[in-house]
Amino acid sequence: MHRRPTSGPGVLEIATGHHGERRPIPQYYRYLLTFRFAIEEINRDQTILPNVSLGYHVYDSCSDSKKAVKSVLQILSGPGRTVPNYCCKEQRNVAGFIGDLGSASTVSMAQILTMYQYSQISYGATSSVLNDRHRYPTFYRTSQSAQISCLVLSKIMKFFRWTWVGIVSSDDDSGNEEIQILTQYLTMNEICVAYTIKVKRVSLNAIHEIERKNMEIISKSSAQVIILCGTYSVYLADWLHALRIVLRDKTLVFGPPFALMAAIIEHHREALNGSLALEPFRLPLPDMSSFYESFQTVNHPEDMLLAHIWLVNVHCLSGDPQMNSILQSIYKKSLHNCTGTERVTSFYNFQHPGLSDRVYKAVYILAQALHDLRVTRNCQSAEINYKYSHLLHRYLGSQKDNTGNLLFHDNGDFISQYSIVNRFSLQNGSVLIKYIGSTTTKQNDAAFNIKVDRILWKNRVSEIPASQCSKNCLSGTYKVSQSRIHTCCYNCVQCSSGEISNITDSEACMKCTDLYWPNMKKDRCVRKQLEFLSYTDDTMVLVISLVSAIFSFFTFMILITFILQQDTAIVKANNRNLSFLLLVSIMLSFLCVFLFLGHPEDLTCMLRQISFGILFTVAVSCVLAKTIMVSIAFRATKPGSSWKRWIGSKWSNSLVVFCLSIQVIICMGWLALAPPFMELDTHSYQRKIIVQCNEGCVIGFYSVLGYLGVLAAVSFIMAFLARTLPDSFNEAKYITFSMLVFCSVWIAMIPVYLSTRGKYMVAVEIFAILTSCAGLLACIFFPKCYIILWRPDLNSRSRLLEGRR
Repeated sequence: MHRRPTSGPGVLEIATGHHGERRPIPQYYRYLLTFRFAIEEINRDQTILPNVSLGYHVYDSCSDSKKAVKSVLQILSGPGRTVPNYCCKEQRNVAGFIGDLGSASTVSMAQILTMYQYSQISYGATSSVLNDRHRYPTFYRTSQSAQISCLVLSKIMKFFRWTWVGIVSSDDDSGNEEIQILTQYLTMNEICVAYTIKVKRVSLNAIHEIERKNMEIISKSSAQVIILCGTYSVYLADWLHALRIVLRDKTLVFGPPFALMAAIIEHHREALNGSLALEPFRLPLPDMSSFYESFQTVNHPEDMLLAHIWLVNVHCLSGDPQMNSILQSIYKKSLHNCTGTERVTSFYNFQHPGLSDRVYKAVYILAQALHDLRVTRNCQSAEINYKYSHLLHRYLGSQKDNTGNLLFHDNGDFISQYSIVNRFSLQNGSVLIKYIGSTTTKQNDAAFNIKVDRILWKNRVSEIPASQCSKNCLSGTYKVSQSRIHTCCYNCVQCSSGEISNITDSEACMKCTDLYWPNMKKDRCVRKQLEFLSYTDDTMVLVISLVSAIFSFFTFMILITFILQQDTAIVKANNRNLSFLLLVSIMLSFLCVFLFLGHPEDLTCMLRQISFGILFTVAVSCVLAKTIMVSIAFRATKPGSSWKRWIGSKWSNSLVVFCLSIQVIICMGWLALAPPFMELDTHSYQRKIIVQCNEGCVIGFYSVLGYLGVLAAVSFIMAFLARTLPDSFNEAKYITFSMLVFCSVWIAMIPVYLSTRGKYMVAVEIFAILTSCAGLLACIFFPKCYIILWRPDLNSRSRLLEGRR
């Protein structure tokens, strides 16, 4: 179509494309009418370009780069023969170009227009190549590049946790570019591409085999989500129709070029069920319904494109018999006469606005830039000519909206948002379109506002469909990749001992700290159980406490008995003061067991071993002193014996003090160098922490035990040698048995003590203390108690002398 300017040299050009279609598309005709409406509206508006009427040339590129280049050169050369770098136009000065719809033809146009410094605004091209401002400084677009749409699509996949997707694209420059960009963004968001299918024109012989292979790829893949990108064409439409059965259970996600195509909504409704589409945010448009409805063949008989649309869609005869004959043979349809009053708005394909708002905006932006140029340069109406055309793109880049914000990014992309649309085909044949959210983009990120509960998925299920190569690894497991190529295919492996994972699809497990341990599911760290001899929840502590208390009570009662019977012969024999001291040390030894019970503290850790060492030293020293005194007393009975001067309590007491002082020195050195302290043993057991006493200086601990062992051994040897003394002095026999029990217990305790951990190690030491003390008590004092309580007749000096004789 061609129209000359009515007054003034401004000329706008538009190129519409059919994307390989063999028939005119009413939706593209709507773009043309929108363009004409905008031009006429601007020409009527005296606030913009007053005294200037805009005219236009319209060429159809048919998405063919060669035809687009030819059309551009034809416009620049003027009527007649096309001659590059030559213009034979009179006052038909070209101000700028609007178009094209497809990326390939738009790039070809931009390469020429950049050389001549003509401004160009595309309303549909998405190629990111056009963002290069060094190569295309005069190019702008009211759409956004594939770089942005692919970023948003990848973020949508991540939002719904679709990590295993298929890609279907047109096999052209635009499709190949979008596949490359989309794959890059998907990989950055840890999403894998299961397969990539490129749809192109093939021969009839090969088409069925290709469709069979594609169907096999899609049906065998576990990817339930398919992204459609590239350029919509009749070949891709045929592909969707051929594979409609296998696509029935797949969720399709349409990129912007497909989301705006009314043909998909009209002819592929099965594929739309539960689908998502990324649409550019709708720009405001005036009401054009009456303008659209005015285009009828009866009102515009010269409009051959309109006649062609009627011929194809409602089989109306046109005024050109030759065209009727050609098209009738192409479409295999019989034609008939129509009234010519039919309206183009009745076509469903026309009703969908598509990119109408972008066409309208492009016209207004270019007109406003022309107006700003004219005002700034103080030009008259006839002065907007070639010498200013190279400056127009500067005014395009500075255009602003009503709020004062720039309309274009620095790379020429239109600043806009995307709407996320959910479509579902209803039983009555209509299509339910729901706007479920929107996106905003900033640099290399996209923010979403999606109402998931509003989405109708395939088969009307409410749950988000899963699209994964492998099932999610639950908490307590982590992912191990099955393939070096696809990280989305993995096995789930249980976390190792001491590690957890508290998120789904964890890449690695986290190690719990020393004070914590994984629960049974290994999805959280729980505090380890503290192990010590607790008063509250340990039966063993109750038993130990009861035994210790009973023996302490028995010892106390024996001490009271001996005090009451201290003047009797059995008590006075062999130094009653040593017996009292021995009983007190045994009783305190029983009571010191309570220092080993309960939660260990630094103070109790020091007291337990020191008190045990000192009290046992006193007890064993008393036994040693009693043994020595028995031997001395026997030898002192002989006439003229020199042993008589050693008989007396001061020597026995001195021996006890001497033996005790050595142990005190050892204990003080131990406390001074490295005293015992409380520590938490987090490594001996996995699920519990041992609260124990660290002996600090191990040499000090074993020095205490070693010294006790030496005293016990000496006492045992001395008692063993004195066992044959007369009955009246035969306490050595009982001391021998007591030391035998004492030494046996502690010798047996040492390997058991070293082989146990935790509270059982403490229990072993307590058992040794109780057993050895009970042995001393039973072997030395029970026989005397028997005589005192049940055989008082034997508790006399005469009976002792009789025993001696």
